Amino acid sequence: MGKIKDNILSKDNRPKAIKECARLVDEEVASKKGMTGIIIKTGYKTFKAIKPSIVEIAVDVLLDDFASKLDEQYDEYLKDSPDKAKPFDQWAKMRDKKIADALLNVTDNMMERSKKEAIKRVYKSLRGIAEKNVAAAVPQIGKLVMKYAD
Repeated sequence: MGKIKDNILSKDNRPKAIKECARLVDEEVASKKGMTGIIIKTGYKTFKAIKPSIVEIAVDVLLDDFASKLDEQYDEYLKDSPDKAKPFDQWAKMRDKKIADALLNVTDNMMERSKKEAIKRVYKSLRGIAEKNVAAAVPQIGKLVMKYAD
């Protein structure tokens, strides 16, 4: 495992990381505006209506794979900036689409395997706008990664 994965998945940190990630998702959804915001908030509300703890459960299920993807990014960061002159969240912001694609690849794969048609339909309806919105969250994801990097 890599540094991020080792730290974030440790027995002591995993429950905290799940809560922090779920809070990040809640905050990102709440911050959305306009028509896209309405669509995202409606989809999110639908997901939570199906199962109120769905975000925490999804984070728990996805955390290992997300941590692996973030480790890959952190390793690239260390190669680009071995002295850490620029914080990871700033470095990540410049690569937001690449990082978003890596994370969304994890959720896409999970949805392909899912047997829950209602959730798959909602996910599919939101997937088109997901990249832009996940990319917008990358600096916050970067800050979360920094907490587990040291």
